[in-house]
Amino acid sequence: MQWPTAHGTMIALNASVRACRSLSGIAVTAFLIAGCAGSGPSLTQPAQQVDTAKGAVQRPSVDPDSAPVTLGTAAPVGAQDATAEVRPKVKVGLLVPLTGPGQTSVIAQSLQRAAELAISDLRAAHIQLIVKDDKGTPEGALAAANELMTEGAEIVLGPMFAKAVQTSSAAARSKSVPMVAFSNDRAVAGTGVHLLSFLAGPEVNRVISYAAAQGKKRIAAFVPDDAYGKIVEQALRDAVLRSGGKIVALETYPADSGGRTVPVLDKLKKLRDEIRATEEHGDPVDALFIPGGEETVQLVGPMLKQLEFNTTRMKVLGTGALDTPNAGRDPAFTGTWYATPDPKGFKDFSERYAKIHGHAPPRIASLGYDAMSLAAALGTGPQGARYIPSALTRASGFTGVDGLFRLTQEGPADRALAVMEVRETGAQVVDQAPQSFDAARGLN
Repeated sequence: MQWPTAHGTMIALNASVRACRSLSGIAVTAFLIAGCAGSGPSLTQPAQQVDTAKGAVQRPSVDPDSAPVTLGTAAPVGAQDATAEVRPKVKVGLLVPLTGPGQTSVIAQSLQRAAELAISDLRAAHIQLIVKDDKGTPEGALAAANELMTEGAEIVLGPMFAKAVQTSSAAARSKSVPMVAFSNDRAVAGTGVHLLSFLAGPEVNRVISYAAAQGKKRIAAFVPDDAYGKIVEQALRDAVLRSGGKIVALETYPADSGGRTVPVLDKLKKLRDEIRATEEHGDPVDALFIPGGEETVQLVGPMLKQLEFNTTRMKVLGTGALDTPNAGRDPAFTGTWYATPDPKGFKDFSERYAKIHGHAPPRIASLGYDAMSLAAALGTGPQGARYIPSALTRASGFTGVDGLFRLTQEGPADRALAVMEVRETGAQVVDQAPQSFDAARGLN
């Protein structure tokens, strides 16, 4: 099975944790199955006020663009509004592969449940959620999207896979209906298609910028030789250049070695020798960049010890794929810095989800919650103006389960990310996520 990613290709699911934040269809395996106890401010919509003199509900406006709109539980959209039940519902479509192969259907179900939880939390009586199964295929997505258009959906949430976005977005565009998709393939974004997914590029930029501010500018890197690795490598080169640093050594390794560790070990040994050679000339290496998740920790961690990498002196840097409960089990990765949405919000969401469904949600489920909360908040506006580009892409953005974000005309979402440090007992925030995009500008 394959997922759409921040590259125009498809990445096999068995690339799992390594591709955690870049899968063409979603943001992946560490997200897929692990119910990480992450965090990030909880979704809260500014509370409604009742004009006691007139007995009328005054909804908070989302028009002012001076501050992020906070989505969520503290401000039930539609609460106390006696007219909400009699007005025509705002129809919101959700496209997910409920009958897709393997774990796809599990993820799809979690996205649906998260969207339903958002409606319940917000008491969004004005919203009618229309769920369509895209069957995990481009053809299924097109057929499902056409059904949503026929039934009057004003906005579409999903699909997950890049090819499904390509086909279904054609149907949505024909009716000028915007789409907030869960793919991280930048190639399918734009012209009414917004991506709410987690992308590797901003995570790399954030952690490299933070490391440079701590004086760690001479970087070595060990990157998988696959589609995800190519995206991450380019992001690394751009981020290091932007921060005034230098990549002093870089090796790629076979991402799929058929279970054989020798090819990977040989490549890591070559990187070690390059690092030693440059340090013999008086040029110390400050940090070692190793993108990937739990699968990467299990593969590379023991090799770092075997080859005597000093990860105490040389700070290990990673990507958001490390946002898993077990990242700190290998001493080589303890202390690693990576960037991700602040985990507080996801932790709160995860607990509410688990209370209802009896198990923690996959990490990606928060996208379903935030997308639905966004649709509910904007859905209080007048028909025809609810989901126009200026509303969806407001410059100051929105605050949800995964913290501050904003949709863009180009498609990929901007996110305010925290820098985390891997600890044996779980990751800890070492640099808070900015509270505005003006503040974020100084951190990237």
